[in-house]
Amino acid sequence: MILIPLPAIVALLLGFVLCLVALKRDRRFRPIIVFLAVSTALMTLVSLRWSFDAPVFRFLQPVFAALLPATAWLCFAGLEGGARRPAWPHYLPGAVILVLSLLWPHFQTPIDALLAFLFFGYGSALMWRGLQGEENFAGARLGAAVDPCRAAMFVGALLVFSGMIDLAIAFDFGLAGGAHAATIVSVGNMAVLPLIAWAALAVARSLPETEEPPAAEATTRVEERDQPTADDALVLAATHRVLSERQLYRDPDLTLERLARRVGIPGRQISQAINRRLGRNVSQEINQWRIREAMTLLEETDRPVTAIMFDCGFQTKSNFNNTFRRVTGLSPSDWRRRAKETGEAGLSAAKASGPETP
Repeated sequence: MILIPLPAIVALLLGFVLCLVALKRDRRFRPIIVFLAVSTALMTLVSLRWSFDAPVFRFLQPVFAALLPATAWLCFAGLEGGARRPAWPHYLPGAVILVLSLLWPHFQTPIDALLAFLFFGYGSALMWRGLQGEENFAGARLGAAVDPCRAAMFVGALLVFSGMIDLAIAFDFGLAGGAHAATIVSVGNMAVLPLIAWAALAVARSLPETEEPPAAEATTRVEERDQPTADDALVLAATHRVLSERQLYRDPDLTLERLARRVGIPGRQISQAINRRLGRNVSQEINQWRIREAMTLLEETDRPVTAIMFDCGFQTKSNFNNTFRRVTGLSPSDWRRRAKETGEAGLSAAKASGPETP
């Protein structure tokens, strides 16, 4: 019977996901396509190296491993908002590892320790960005099912764990001559790579499908400078006024960056004002507006729930149902049924009986 190494199976699964994502031809998935390609190549090399132990596989494995943290970071780079930064500096560590691998026969360096440092650096940076709040992800959709802050911290923690794996490999080569390296590499990568791929793919869906119209950017653009902090009540009033007048919450591609341009106030000030005055973040506040609109439409119209979901700015039924239930304590269908049974036109006011934050 032919035995297929477990890393090869993971490589096949990642390659299958890579093909599915690439076939979508969606610009939002370009960074995750690069990450999946690197991950698939790495798991293939891991399988080949520990099956045949050819020098070329030993040479290429650390090079592709050095690209992993950079490509994982770039999956979140599109959520920052503002002007896109060049990606090439993030590939320099991979070039350095390539040179060190070429020089290995003449000048042996602790490549595994350097890889650990690289993973620790990117992992810590991602966790820090996640802890700083949604202002660092101003280009992400507001109210999306996946919270980019939590996803960044999750992926950052996985990268730190990968760094610990590289340190373990370095110690194994130093103390046991690499007797356990194959097991450490295989188990570590099989545990980490699919999880990072899943999180990065989920986050990629948080990017807007449509670009901001240039004319709107030109007329309402606000630079993110260190400006004097405005009064929170005034910031909140201005934000609510624009949301009400323009019904921006209905836009499924609404981001903090776009909201800031419409209101004319930097996104950081909007985020901090909502957090301090209402005790929730901007995504939760936008979902509050969407759910209030949905409650009214469910009470006053006979439109299908799915149509109302799209009208209010939601894109997935699961996110809509979960958010609606958190706010009202009922499903959308139950809310409509209750409204018909009671016959109360002002049933929307009853939302206070349920949890306030989505």
